[in-house]
Amino acid sequence: MTEISKTLAETCDRLFSNLINNDVLRETELAVWPDPIWQQIEENGLTFAMVNENHGGSGIKWIDCFQIIYWSGYYSVPVPLVETMVSSWFLSQHNQAPPKGVITFFCDGKPLDLIESNNSYKISGIIERIPWGASADYVLAEAYNSNKQVYVLLDAKKSKIVKDKNISGESRDSMTFDKASPMTVIDISDAFRSNSLLVYAALARSVQMSGGISAILDNCISYSREREQFGQPIAKFQAIQHQLAILAAEAAAAKIASQIACRAADLIDVSSGLEFEVATAKIRAGESAGLAASIGHQVHGAIGFTDEYSLHYITRRLWSWRSEYGSESYWARRMGKEVIAGGADNLWADITARL
Repeated sequence: MTEISKTLAETCDRLFSNLINNDVLRETELAVWPDPIWQQIEENGLTFAMVNENHGGSGIKWIDCFQIIYWSGYYSVPVPLVETMVSSWFLSQHNQAPPKGVITFFCDGKPLDLIESNNSYKISGIIERIPWGASADYVLAEAYNSNKQVYVLLDAKKSKIVKDKNISGESRDSMTFDKASPMTVIDISDAFRSNSLLVYAALARSVQMSGGISAILDNCISYSREREQFGQPIAKFQAIQHQLAILAAEAAAAKIASQIACRAADLIDVSSGLEFEVATAKIRAGESAGLAASIGHQVHGAIGFTDEYSLHYITRRLWSWRSEYGSESYWARRMGKEVIAGGADNLWADITARL
């Protein structure tokens, strides 16, 4: 771990632990925007952490910013920090200065319709299930017509919004744009092809899930030491110890897979094979998330489902995140197609040559 990673880990752990509690999470599920939390996040420079220095950011690499995303998942931070981070980085990589404020992105569905006339663009279409759409100031999305594919930055306030939520209570809204003028139009380059935003979004979700899985592990260890049955802590029972050992292994696997994918994101782009590392991380984190949630509730028993206890805030997010930006089966199919295209003779060489 670099000094930057250590500093970010300590900062985020301290910041989020002070800001996030069950009352805050409960209020945000009732559609109360936690403005004090967002202000603290912006004041600490987290949203612009990966943005190039010439665009007003810190220029921190993915492997170091892993800590920001990881701890946001660990504490179930109820604001679009990750979406804003990734969107701002993406704009900066295309030599665009990202605006201040809340930015979300859309890359997990049908792209918007691009209308080109007299060297100007208009964007129309419906975005469904977009994270934090009602709270966003801007939306980064893919648009296309028969001749051209681009990424566009849109003013979220110029859309018609229908509010909705996922099972964790996080905002997942529908937004309708009718011939909206984009603020920024980005041509798709070789390094950032048409599905590249989806790849980086899946990477971010993988890191968030690894943080959430670690939080379940820590909660289970703490609870099993405090909860007594038959005159002793349940942590003394072999069955509980066995489940905690499995959970610890899953937490480690998800974290390592996500860290490797973040390191790869600093070294290669989507066109050079990053998709393989991200697919591995998303599959591994998704499978671990399902098992972690199951073990977490088994260890806690009935109390894990109560509103007053924190476990369900984590597990419901994991159940939601694992299906966003490609489920395990989706990424497994994409990985399988890539392996088949490479040919059987190249399979082992390709695996051993990974970063």
